[in-house]
Amino acid sequence: MMMPQEIEDEEHERVLGRVAAVDVAKASGMVCIRVPHPSRPGKRRTRVWEAAATTGAVLGLAEQLAGEGVEMVTLEATSDYWRIWFYLLEAAGLSVQLVNARDVKNVPGRSRSDKLDSVWLAKLTERGMLRPSFVPPAEIRQLRDYTRLRTDLTRDRTRYFSRLEKLLEDSLIKVSSVASSLDTRSVRDMIEALIAGERDPGVLAGLARGKMKAKHAALVEALTGRFDDHHGELARMLLDQTGALTAQIERLTGRAGELIAGIPAARGVDAGGATGPGAGEGQDAAVRPAIARLDEVPGISRRTAQVILAGTGLDMSRFPAAGHLVSWAKLSPRTIQSGAKSTPGKTGKGSPYLKGALGEAAAAAARTGTFPGERYRRIVKRRGKLRALVAAARSILVIVWHLLADPAARFRDLGPGHYTSRTDTGRKTRNHVRQLEALGFTVTLAHAA
Repeated sequence: MMMPQEIEDEEHERVLGRVAAVDVAKASGMVCIRVPHPSRPGKRRTRVWEAAATTGAVLGLAEQLAGEGVEMVTLEATSDYWRIWFYLLEAAGLSVQLVNARDVKNVPGRSRSDKLDSVWLAKLTERGMLRPSFVPPAEIRQLRDYTRLRTDLTRDRTRYFSRLEKLLEDSLIKVSSVASSLDTRSVRDMIEALIAGERDPGVLAGLARGKMKAKHAALVEALTGRFDDHHGELARMLLDQTGALTAQIERLTGRAGELIAGIPAARGVDAGGATGPGAGEGQDAAVRPAIARLDEVPGISRRTAQVILAGTGLDMSRFPAAGHLVSWAKLSPRTIQSGAKSTPGKTGKGSPYLKGALGEAAAAAARTGTFPGERYRRIVKRRGKLRALVAAARSILVIVWHLLADPAARFRDLGPGHYTSRTDTGRKTRNHVRQLEALGFTVTLAHAA
């Protein structure tokens, strides 16, 4: 008989006496308060009403909940309709938690209405049965706005470049077959010349810069086409769009950097103990800035580090161990166990912005001679590229957790030979010899000269 295993409750698993819940919709929310009944000991008093989703109404609700002595307010919402409730109730000093509707309402046989949903939320809250979602502090929420808009604008810019390539194909200009990208100074100069009226392929090919000059003959062939005035008018519009988006992307990057520099937890500390903007940049610094620490990890650039900080925040006390952060980001393999049978499950969705940034970092690290790169190459042989990228992204996120949990920590690469150095050569040799003998061979081992 197995010994009983003690499992400790998590922080949110507390039994509360005075709770409230709001089932949030776009224009209003169904509010439910459950408190001890004033005249019937052991019973609960439940009140339900509808409140408008306006600043004045929510502030009035906050005063009422504070007057009732509510210990926890639970919000359940889809989309971004929860924000006005969370921000104002939190600012009023109330403890607020946001929960996922998927984790709350999947109960068979229960009647469905906004009123009953709010009562059900309140009952789950007072029993500590709800797992709150991660809502970062205000400065990290602002950073998220900047980095996520930058990601969206970058995708929009890519779409405009795709339209520009289709336009060039329509004009029989095949420059994208020679150049690696349309977003290069050489190609932009050629397109600008086409728009200005230049049609001589030799003159256009002469605008190439750097390594593109060696492809002069191929460029002459690719720039021989039927580019006319209507192509030039459309190309001008597309180039203006990409230029404007590029300027906005650079502006958002600068604002994100300024915001991170203004967060005390993201600043470095010099060897002498001084802190503040610009501190900790030297190699002998006691604590390097958060962006600089993450920038040392293979595959992570400064822009990627901004997205990671916006996704996870700087306070790693919310995630007791690296495994908690990996599981929250949906990069951890899931096992579904029923009896003696265990089957693998999907990792889940997670934040598309955070997972996208980690995926890009993993793809970049896969081309390096580092530990994450070697991990990718070991797994890709037997599990495929997608699973190998997820495994490399998970390793990078574990590194990120350690660097943020201990500001004084610095990245030290284990090296591509980490797995080889841990191999039991004797055991591996015996296994190979045993397999060859099973095939009918006589094996004699001799050390290589």
